[in-house]
Amino acid sequence: MKHTIKFALTISVGVIALCLAFLLHEPLWAQILVSLAGSLVALSMFIEMIKTLKSGQYGVDLLAITAIIATLAVGEYWAALMVLVMLTGGDSLEDYAAHKAGRELKTLLDNSPQTAHRLVNDAVEDVSVDKLQVGDQVIIKPGELVPVDGHIIAGSALFDESSLTGESRPVEKALNDELMSGSVNGDTSVTMQVDQLAVNSQYQAIVRLVETSAAQPAHFVRLADRYAVPFTLVAYVIAGVAWWLSKDPVRFAEVLVVASPCPLILAAPIALISGMSRASRNGIIVKAGTTIEKLASAKSAAFDKTGTITNGQLTVDQVVPVIGIAPTELLQLAASAEQESSHILARSLVKATQVEQLQPIETLKEATGAGVVATLSSGQTVRVGKHQFVTPDAQQPLQEQTTVYVAINEQYAGYITFIDHLRPEAPATMQTLHQLGITRLMMLTGDQATTAHQIAEQVGIDDVHAGCLPVDKIHLIEQVPQDQRPLIMVGDGVNDAPSLASADVGIAMGAHGATAASESADVVILKDDLGRVSRAVQIARDTMRVARQAVLIGIAICIGLMLIASTGIVPALVGALFQEVVDTVSILYALRARTDR
Repeated sequence: MKHTIKFALTISVGVIALCLAFLLHEPLWAQILVSLAGSLVALSMFIEMIKTLKSGQYGVDLLAITAIIATLAVGEYWAALMVLVMLTGGDSLEDYAAHKAGRELKTLLDNSPQTAHRLVNDAVEDVSVDKLQVGDQVIIKPGELVPVDGHIIAGSALFDESSLTGESRPVEKALNDELMSGSVNGDTSVTMQVDQLAVNSQYQAIVRLVETSAAQPAHFVRLADRYAVPFTLVAYVIAGVAWWLSKDPVRFAEVLVVASPCPLILAAPIALISGMSRASRNGIIVKAGTTIEKLASAKSAAFDKTGTITNGQLTVDQVVPVIGIAPTELLQLAASAEQESSHILARSLVKATQVEQLQPIETLKEATGAGVVATLSSGQTVRVGKHQFVTPDAQQPLQEQTTVYVAINEQYAGYITFIDHLRPEAPATMQTLHQLGITRLMMLTGDQATTAHQIAEQVGIDDVHAGCLPVDKIHLIEQVPQDQRPLIMVGDGVNDAPSLASADVGIAMGAHGATAASESADVVILKDDLGRVSRAVQIARDTMRVARQAVLIGIAICIGLMLIASTGIVPALVGALFQEVVDTVSILYALRARTDR
């Protein structure tokens, strides 16, 4: 906004100066007005340049200041006015481009859920989402946002999750399916049970990421400033030689007018913002510009297993009765007993059973961390849970897989095992990362070695570290040599948060992952798709390529114009117009980073 005001004031000064010179025939007053405006802008730029130098960075404002002073000194005040329009207009265009490029990120803030329809004693009351508690029942009407994370307890509907995951196709949600806050109910009312407070829900966590995401300039932007050192020297040498050969100080001003450093100042930041916008449209939140550069140059990547390379959603694998009962009946009784539990295995049992086959529960007792005991409408008492809870005295071998044990009327009846399936996109993701130049792929997991090596072999990872505690993952990341960095760490759980923070780039699988992982990561994948990791790397590389090209194109054109201006065939005013074209070309080229290719 500040740059837009400066641009508007500069245009106003130009209009007034034109009126004075050509309508009122007062060219002297026009020159005085432009000279005052130019002096004020040059002074403000000089102050900003001093601040930049004090911060340890080299700025490129010196060329612009010199161009304004030189044109005013030799009486080319119309050329000075064009330089002013060029500088303030370039800054204003940068603001516009940044706003346009970041529009997808800001959409999250605009759509934040604010109120909810809470169901209390069969009555509906509207409350703030901040007042919802875990276990509350909430009605979501057609077209409304899901206020907090939860799961459906009545009804089914199509939900639009595009603002969260980038997936445009509506997703059908039925009984016991999870709902993410921020998704939009499409067709029919449903009732959900709250699983997370508002501050811990998925959408609010993403909003915090956006609010705290500062568009920090990447190291490459500082490199663009370093380009200014030789660029400034070249400009002064060409201008000085032209002055010395022609004996005309106007020649010095004519060269500096076309040496404006706007391509250096604007091109790289706009490309980075555009790349972050492109990532957002692909369901990837990138917190800062520095992350773009690190992703683009990454040489190694480490992955957690459960929830990252695998789905992290356990499904029923085997149903093994040990008494005269059919597997389907054992599964049906276990699911009936667990239907009101919020445990992840309980939901897997219910999903594996036809809901209409579940028996109503007469009484229920749940032992935290152990299991449940339920009396069903059939009169049977079913105990489901850990081995010691279900049948402490039975001499039954423990299963290596995740398992729940079942007793019917206090008689041990069998067990049900669960399996975590490999993500179908995982092998292709690893292959793509190799093709993008990431030579080392690691698996860091707390799971047992046998399972870890089996999964690693299926996806194409050779470097496997199993049985890792969070501190072990950090040590392994720190041991990666510098010639194999930057290193990417990909995870989804609370235990991954420390390693995500310690890696050069932490990527959280945030669609169903822990808030702690998402907040400690540099990148958050909003869609439950591991392939977005390789997509993020590809976008980063495209972005940095466009940024470099935009800067170098601007430099090349400027040097060519300076050589032409040194011959004296380009008047200062015409040179200023040419420079405006150069700035526009550089900025428009940088905006190519927004485009999916």
